[in-house]
Amino acid sequence: MVSFRIGRVMAWMLGIVGAGLGGLGVAHAQPPAAPAVASAPGSCSPLLNKTFLRLQDEKPQPLCQYAGKVILVVNTASKCGFVGQFDGLEALYAKYKDRGLVVLGFPSADFMRQEFDSSKQIADFCQNTYGVKFPMFAKSHVSGDEPNALFADLIRITGTKPKWNFYKYLIGRDGKTVQVFATTTDPKEPEFVAAVERALGPAK
Repeated sequence: MVSFRIGRVMAWMLGIVGAGLGGLGVAHAQPPAAPAVASAPGSCSPLLNKTFLRLQDEKPQPLCQYAGKVILVVNTASKCGFVGQFDGLEALYAKYKDRGLVVLGFPSADFMRQEFDSSKQIADFCQNTYGVKFPMFAKSHVSGDEPNALFADLIRITGTKPKWNFYKYLIGRDGKTVQVFATTTDPKEPEFVAAVERALGPAK
């Protein structure tokens, strides 16, 4: 009788321990959330893995948010004779943004100092004169000895520095393929639009 009770007690204790071990086993089997979050930046190419201050409020903006898109990078200048290209750039952005195009404007005074001094002046001019809605960033160098980090990489990859304002670099969805277009290439030109459409791929 005593041995029977001891046996029942031992079985009961083993059941509790077994349940505890089973619970631990289930907990360890669940995949942790952290690795999934940590792996997300892996889709961002080194070319885009950079942060710049937004023109309007100078808040940091990671370029990785545009990973997977076709990106048209343009160095702009408000006082340049080619400033009318803002119209074409905005029209291009409006037409193709839903298919994955983004235009990124980088104001610069590197060429004949044809840009305003303050971010507010630049932002007001772009918005009020041309209704620019595509992302614009704070004024920086795009050429010379110390171009900003993005232009430094674009120059290294393509072997081509901006020759003047409104130079254009078209980055493919892979974040690696880059095509270069001169200042004189108007964003409305059929050949340029065709290049953008090829980079975007077939419409879905």
